[in-house]
Amino acid sequence: MADTDSRRLPRWWFGGVCSSIAITVTQPLDLIKVQLQTQSPGKIKPASQIIGNIFRQHGVAGFYSGISAAWFRQLTYATTRFALYETGKKYVDARNMSGKMGLAVFAGTVGGFVGVPGDVVTVRLQNDGKLPPEKRRNYKHVFDGLNRIYKEEGGRSLFRGALPAISRAVLLTIGTNAAYDQVKQMLKSTTGARDGLPLHFLTSTIAGCICTVLTQPLDVIKTTFMNAAPGQFSGIGAACLSIAKQGPLGFYRGFIPALIRVSPNTIMTFMLYEQARMRFGYLPNDDDEK
Repeated sequence: MADTDSRRLPRWWFGGVCSSIAITVTQPLDLIKVQLQTQSPGKIKPASQIIGNIFRQHGVAGFYSGISAAWFRQLTYATTRFALYETGKKYVDARNMSGKMGLAVFAGTVGGFVGVPGDVVTVRLQNDGKLPPEKRRNYKHVFDGLNRIYKEEGGRSLFRGALPAISRAVLLTIGTNAAYDQVKQMLKSTTGARDGLPLHFLTSTIAGCICTVLTQPLDVIKTTFMNAAPGQFSGIGAACLSIAKQGPLGFYRGFIPALIRVSPNTIMTFMLYEQARMRFGYLPNDDDEK
């Protein structure tokens, strides 16, 4: 049974569903991270103060502001990059790191582009609560946000910050999917570990740390630019310059909440993904998946 389970392959929709479940658990940490990253220079508040403000103003529900957009983003972005990455393994030599890296770059590029509109709405919904009432956008949900951005700012604004978002998606896919596969392969060959929860937990923990270090600077740039008011920055370069004025550590603003969020999110996503694969995946010779 174990040999059969280890041979099973994931279905195309596993990545998006498992990522959506994981983001439901880590959404409060993601919201805190976004509010830390979008603070103005000279008005930096510690995470503890941000948490207190959210709870006092909005209660427990405030920590789930923007959850509909987060689900939408995962069901578009994560589904695309996981599906493309796994499908690509049939056409390249994924046994070496260069093959995995190439797949990760391709899957991350396409997935990142698909996920930008959901990302824009997610960032804005998560940041809305800390703004004065007269400056809040007050999107009702993800589809209201998408519709209003299109009508009020034009279709291009739905892809605001696309370059850092796609770049981050590439690095994230390298730091999660490719790193996960490589670390898992190394652990299995050196320790003789078999597919199971202990191996999946250790592998995803290592991948989560790698991912956070790689993606945090681009995540700060992406969040800052997506949340900016129209005309606040002339382009990505201006947003980068604004962050750089805070010093090198400005690009790692919110690193601890990001690490605390990304690691559990990566662990949960991949452990759920592996369990779904082993229990509900298909065998390579299944006719319906050829």
